[in-house]
Amino acid sequence: MRKHYPWLWFDADGTLFDFNRAEGVALEKAFRSLNLPFEAGYLNHYRQINQQVWQALERQEITPEALKVRRFELLLEAVQLTCSSNQMSAAYLEQLALCADLIDGAYDVLRTLQGTCRIAIVTNGLQAVQRSRLARSSIRDFITELIISEEVGAAKPNPDFFAAAFARAGHPAKGEVLIIGDSLTSDIQGGVDYGLDTCWYNPTADPRPDSLPITYEIARLGELLDVLD
Repeated sequence: MRKHYPWLWFDADGTLFDFNRAEGVALEKAFRSLNLPFEAGYLNHYRQINQQVWQALERQEITPEALKVRRFELLLEAVQLTCSSNQMSAAYLEQLALCADLIDGAYDVLRTLQGTCRIAIVTNGLQAVQRSRLARSSIRDFITELIISEEVGAAKPNPDFFAAAFARAGHPAKGEVLIIGDSLTSDIQGGVDYGLDTCWYNPTADPRPDSLPITYEIARLGELLDVLD
């Protein structure tokens, strides 16, 4: 059964923006800019470390400011290179902010939906990166609100993040909001806990958890047009 939601809240990285490509490009360019050798295996090290520190952020065990540097402290230690982790963090964020590549279908889907819905981006990403990337992207004119965890002082799945997002959206009814994201822990669990309908973007066909009442599941962004009215 198709349903109309006046508000669609999209996660940014891995849902609208092609973050896998962006972080690979940004990491290599950051190493090169600091005259450090770069090997392909460094990206896998970084991704494992980065996932761990972002999960710590979701659990409120680390601040966004500390996260920026800590992941590079751990990476440089893992690959046995000597460099300032602060310099590496700054170089990486500078490069990442330039990467605005979209997931396949993102532009066409948002262009279609923005005629009947208001669209927000709700992200745990970093302020300097997300605002720069959106400003450079082809979807910038489709977005009504950009809610960033670093700016509101709480990260998904914390209910304080969702409360801040609802305030920015003018306090719509919960039934008027659908959250779309690729992360089961931040987007889907956070949405469920706050009483929202959820859409899990699952392009890699990961197993669906039985314990989580997901409203919709899609493998391609274009499938949203089949479930929304």
